[in-house]
Amino acid sequence: MSDAELGTMLARAAGEELLRVRWESGLEGKELGKAGDAAAQSVLAALLAEHRPDDAVLSEEAKDSPARLIASRVWIIDPLDGTREFSEGRADWAVHVALWESGDLTLGAVAIPDEELVLNSAEVAPAPERTDGAPLRLAVSRSRPPAITEPVRAALDAELVPMGSAGVKISAVARGQVDAYVHAGGQYEWDSAAPIAVARAAGLHTSRIDGSPLLYNDADPYLPDLVVCRPDLAPRILAAIAENTDGDS
Repeated sequence: MSDAELGTMLARAAGEELLRVRWESGLEGKELGKAGDAAAQSVLAALLAEHRPDDAVLSEEAKDSPARLIASRVWIIDPLDGTREFSEGRADWAVHVALWESGDLTLGAVAIPDEELVLNSAEVAPAPERTDGAPLRLAVSRSRPPAITEPVRAALDAELVPMGSAGVKISAVARGQVDAYVHAGGQYEWDSAAPIAVARAAGLHTSRIDGSPLLYNDADPYLPDLVVCRPDLAPRILAAIAENTDGDS
């Protein structure tokens, strides 16, 4: 099985397990979210141990190991991105599976289980062209929009589109549902690795809010900010950020 095939299989399997937990566990709220996190982690850990036993893993739901820092292959996974949305019965949550190899992301698979969808960087289509005259749309957190949102919205004269999971937001840019997603409120590598790989493959601009590259498999997995957008919008977005921040995230 190729890495691309495995990535899709992993993301889909974890998504199916999450749907099973939602419908069969009888749990609600935070307890449902905790059960979902644990169940999806168990599925992904077991499948990676079976199919790629020599690879390292960085997961939100597992203890980190320094061994990954000297590994040539590291799977970066978020078993359930958007735990709040999952526990509320919403559809805007995702499963993230990414592969980092010798310095960069080489694969990303993002499952959006309620849509029966898996986006894989190995085969994702280019982001669709914009419709002439359509207003620009900016994805934003439905619960914790960062302070930088308003300056970017104003610079683009954009509509705000609230969404849950970071993976859903980034995937929405790749799918042409929105034009950009900007975050500066704190994230970790597993929050963005898989969807960033998909976005790059779809031809989108991806960077930190200061324009520097997004780097993965760092000793500290904290990766607090990002910009994902259509390439033609990147100069306006980065300029708006620079004018309204002091460079801190």
